[in-house]
Amino acid sequence: MTPKRPAGTLYRGREGMWSWVLHRITGVAIFFFLLVHILDTSMVRISPEAYNAVISTYQNPIMGLGETALVAAIVYHAFNGIRIILIDLWSKGAKYQRVMFWVVMGLWVITMLGFAPRHLINVFSHVGGA
Repeated sequence: MTPKRPAGTLYRGREGMWSWVLHRITGVAIFFFLLVHILDTSMVRISPEAYNAVISTYQNPIMGLGETALVAAIVYHAFNGIRIILIDLWSKGAKYQRVMFWVVMGLWVITMLGFAPRHLINVFSHVGGA
């Protein structure tokens, strides 16, 4: 007979777990973006020519898609951060954490639908152009 595990100790793939996982992934991604951004921006003091060369490599469709992913990460992280604050500080936060997760996802989709098409049109309108 195998020992019985206490109820409620394992993640079961519900909204709380996915919220936690996505919050950590987006936080780490934003951190590494900021690290790279600080390093490449600091190059302007060392060599403006090197800085211009690095920045020019960023002006391509792959980086445009990366910018879209960065904005998606920032928007999710921000909305979910508000959700976490509400769970911690609002007396009914834990009760409504699942509903708030879906509100966060809805706001994220609405925000990205407002941002992504326009940004990607700008990114891809320069492909093949001078």
